[in-house]
Amino acid sequence: MKESDYFKFDAITVLPALVFTLLIWLIYTIEVKYHFNFTHYGVRPEKLSGLKGILFSPFIHADLGHLWSNTLPSLVLMSGLSYFYRSISFKVLVLGIIGTGLMTWIIGRPSYHIGASGLIYMLASFLFFKGVFTKYYRMLALSFIVAFFYGSMVWYVLPIKDGISWEGHLSGGVVGLLLAVFTANKLPEKKKYLWENPNFDPEDDAFMRHFDEDGNFIEFEEEE
Repeated sequence: MKESDYFKFDAITVLPALVFTLLIWLIYTIEVKYHFNFTHYGVRPEKLSGLKGILFSPFIHADLGHLWSNTLPSLVLMSGLSYFYRSISFKVLVLGIIGTGLMTWIIGRPSYHIGASGLIYMLASFLFFKGVFTKYYRMLALSFIVAFFYGSMVWYVLPIKDGISWEGHLSGGVVGLLLAVFTANKLPEKKKYLWENPNFDPEDDAFMRHFDEDGNFIEFEEEE
């Protein structure tokens, strides 16, 4: 697959991120407008009923500040996943959400864990490590961008601030790394120039015929 076919910015690139963002804002709006509290749909370790939060917790937020802090990173990182890893983006999202939620349920404190931050940590971890592992220049550039803008998030995988689910952050980071290691992604074909072909004969190329075997330029007389 050529680069022009592999890297395409279209509706599919931003659709998952837009749908997710609209959902989390819609759910929060319903909570506020109708005085609902969906916190009990979050991940609740030590309780089997808390397993439902694996699917629901990324869409539930405690307050407007919590929601806003997760909105822009979700848009950027999810769009980055769709653009650079389109063929595996759906798999990464589904396995990432399930894996992050399940690990949070296993290692988390006995309280409700809600919010999209675990998913954000999974995306940031995956995009960073996958680019490093592939060593493809565009993916590697994305790794450096993620590290530059979101590298400071690494501190919040530790219990340094009350009220933050560091377990969810840690789970997302670990799951993102594992997905980067174990998900196969076919890279675009590297452009090959004519002279890179082992069977290349300089006489077949009009430009190369102007040079002799020592690299000296040969000027041909114009035919009358």
